[in-house]
Amino acid sequence: MTAPDLVAFAAAAKARLTGPGGAFELAVQDVRGVPVSVFVNRRARLRDWLTDSVDFGDREYLVQADRRIDFAGHAAAVAALADVLAAEYDIGAGDRVAIFAANSPDWVVSFWAINSLGAIVVAGNAWWTSREAAQAFAQVRPSLVVADGKRAALLDGLDLPVLRMAEIPQRITASGAAELPDVAVDEDDPAIVMYTSGTSGHAKGAVHSHRNLLAVIEYHRLGDALLTEVMAGMGASARTTARRFLMSLPLFHIASLHNLALPRLTTGDTVVIDEGRFEVDRVLRLVEREKITNWAVVPTMAHRLVEHGSLTDYDLSTLAALSINSAPSSPALKDRVRAAVPTVQAALADSYGLTEASTAATVATAADLAQFPTSVGPPIVSVQVKICDADGQAVADGIEGEIWLRSQFTMLGYWNDPAATDAVLDADGWLHTGDLGSLRDGRLYLASRRSDLILRGGENVYPAEIEAVLDEHPDVTECAVFGVDDPDLGQAVAAVVVTSTDVTQETLRVFATERLAYYKVPALWRLTSEPLARTATGKVVRRALSVE
Repeated sequence: MTAPDLVAFAAAAKARLTGPGGAFELAVQDVRGVPVSVFVNRRARLRDWLTDSVDFGDREYLVQADRRIDFAGHAAAVAALADVLAAEYDIGAGDRVAIFAANSPDWVVSFWAINSLGAIVVAGNAWWTSREAAQAFAQVRPSLVVADGKRAALLDGLDLPVLRMAEIPQRITASGAAELPDVAVDEDDPAIVMYTSGTSGHAKGAVHSHRNLLAVIEYHRLGDALLTEVMAGMGASARTTARRFLMSLPLFHIASLHNLALPRLTTGDTVVIDEGRFEVDRVLRLVEREKITNWAVVPTMAHRLVEHGSLTDYDLSTLAALSINSAPSSPALKDRVRAAVPTVQAALADSYGLTEASTAATVATAADLAQFPTSVGPPIVSVQVKICDADGQAVADGIEGEIWLRSQFTMLGYWNDPAATDAVLDADGWLHTGDLGSLRDGRLYLASRRSDLILRGGENVYPAEIEAVLDEHPDVTECAVFGVDDPDLGQAVAAVVVTSTDVTQETLRVFATERLAYYKVPALWRLTSEPLARTATGKVVRRALSVE
């Protein structure tokens, strides 16, 4: 089947699955006063998926190093931890409970336990400094923080109750058998707060509802059903064994929680959780040992993978699907990945999304990329995409403008920040992404991300946040932060700093390191006594910035 034929076949299969009477039927319904296309046959509560997951019994759900938790054991652990949270910490519906930790099975168990009580999970960025954590938690006011040892140490002096993650397995055992709480929730109640860097200089908490997460789960289940139909159309045998997904990205990102841990609970597949910094040899040995079938990476990981040299020393024969997420990747990089890992030829995918959208807004499958290698694909089911000019008017096909999205996946808003919410969400439910692109024949082409945004290794870095920190230093008169091309990270963070003294680069680096997550600290510096070039309206002329 040729690439065009495959795209057409998949489109027809999708139409059957999402049409009237289909398992994933779509219909327009009122969502918070806005007509939105939604899955008709969705579950009412996340809890329903958790209780059903017990049917997978002793299949492995979560694996990390020597820890192996099956589906039945996971559900029992969730019920026991929920009992601890309610009885010992008085956690109930509407309370905020932060998870501030590196990836682990206990992170996932904590999410489900908090959710089952009707409480709101606050996904703390595990790379935050003490200052950043204090700022975020002061706004969201969690009743409890579940933290690993490293992050718990950052909370000293914040007067927040802390449950150490290392204690969770023992507390679950001590609690014994417990019934899973049965708490009434509305679809549009908040379920989780996930942080995204902001142009205002502080992280903003994007609030995702139960509806958002349930819709993401249905989207992935639809993807699985569609894959089954396409494989059958190609004459391939149906899959008979559970897949094994490698989690290499943080759980405080939508890539790992919304788009991996949650949907795989509903499909009986295994999630293998990597630990530690990304090291190609170690991770490929993990792929080999755990017989990984599916893997999502950011462009930096993909670049390091192909730069590692020959991969013939590793048995990657089980790896069937690889996706490159979180930042744009070039056709050349995709070609190098296909050459390095031939088993993913037919399943290499690209996408466009953002935290505020809960999941990918567009996806380019391998068949799409074969025909349209520079596109990030058509909108996923139920997502509306339009390109607007500066006046908010839709532009013609092929014309560049701001990308607007509307769907059942769109966040409720930013936690306790109505002004920021109103700036990106309009009364008709459109999310103004700030990203630039164009639509051509129904496919999205990215022109650039938000004008000042730096994409470093898949992480969003906003100059305003770093500039605000550097401006606090008494010897800094003014500064400007920007991104420069980097062959490994995509972009590196650079800073031009106007100083009033002989302060050193190292002094400023240490100052920034104490206040910012490591990936936000500038790697390249230029210190000067000359004022920054500005426009007539006082804005820094960023195109004139250089560290050379």
